[in-house]
Amino acid sequence: MCPSYMATRDERDTTRGRANMLRQLLTERGRDALGDPALKEILDLCLSCKGCKTECPSNVDMAKLKAEFLQAHHETHGTPLRSQAVARFALAGRIASRIPWAWNLAFGTPTLRRALNRLTGFHPQRTIPLMAAEPFHTWFRKHLPHRSAGQRGKVFLFADEFSIYNDTALAISTVRLLEGLGYAVEIPRQHESGRAAMSKGLLRQARHCAARNVALLHPVVTDEIPLVGIEPSALLSFRDEYPSLLRGTDRAKALELASRTLLLEEFLVREHEAGRLPRSVFRESPRAIRLHGHCHQKALIGLDPTVRALSLVPGHSVRLIPSGCCGMAGSFGYEAEHYDLSQKIGELVLFPAVRSTPQDETVCAPGTSCRHQIHDATGRRALHPAEILLEALA
Repeated sequence: MCPSYMATRDERDTTRGRANMLRQLLTERGRDALGDPALKEILDLCLSCKGCKTECPSNVDMAKLKAEFLQAHHETHGTPLRSQAVARFALAGRIASRIPWAWNLAFGTPTLRRALNRLTGFHPQRTIPLMAAEPFHTWFRKHLPHRSAGQRGKVFLFADEFSIYNDTALAISTVRLLEGLGYAVEIPRQHESGRAAMSKGLLRQARHCAARNVALLHPVVTDEIPLVGIEPSALLSFRDEYPSLLRGTDRAKALELASRTLLLEEFLVREHEAGRLPRSVFRESPRAIRLHGHCHQKALIGLDPTVRALSLVPGHSVRLIPSGCCGMAGSFGYEAEHYDLSQKIGELVLFPAVRSTPQDETVCAPGTSCRHQIHDATGRRALHPAEILLEALA
């Protein structure tokens, strides 16, 4: 059931309501309907969570329909500055990473942050991710690989735009985990994922990102040396949106690349099932874990790989939080007009479940938006599976 409908209980916020309105207007007016402000209002509260892609009986993919609509709407009415800013998140990160102290001063000081949020159309209560002291790429070039790196094989790591500049500590933990498990880690030439552009309907920009990544990565990524990532929304773009955005030989290459692209948890489970990664690489570590899954992961591959990867550690007990979307949904929960609904969606299941989790239990969330939403609403720090597994290395 659509997260926004669960919060509003308004029929027009159901997948059925949105799809019916879109179909009716397209039938009556053709492409001209894509510039209709009323249709934009109907689609506005779609969080692009992809839940309807698998949970709806007719598998209506409203996330892709909304993105196509927004692209057409931008062509008719222009692209709002806030949407352009969100779509260029990676560029902002590259610029800010050169003067991280200035970014952190501005967005780490509550009064300045609230003023800047109002100026950009974000809700003043929203905290903004801060910049790491140095980008992940810089750290990676300087680090000395673990002595075990390469004993079990090699992986290419997709360093997504969120991990390079903001979640740098997570990316570092991932490298240390993989190397400690015996895998050599290489960061091949790559481009930003295009996830931010997709979320705002800037599909031509997203297509450029997809084409660049396919051109750079298809020649080097193989079944034996897969592309591994840690942010579901970015990594799973390779398997869902890229083949839809590209055509001809580029699409064929995108499909091949998609088959060799894995989330970290999928890779670890695959290696364990192949007999290359015994459970003995982890020490016994009694730990109760409450897992909140990322929407795109739940819709496209499910949470079983994450549960099984965390369960490789003797003593780990993993329980799923029966939550839908966290309510953040990329930039949706940051935007001033969507903030209250974002909080209401989180309060349906996720926030109460996190608040009731004892302090000696671990909250786990693979998605960066989910972790940010949990922190803002409950004060709890949710960990990525890579961080949890690293702590349990033998």
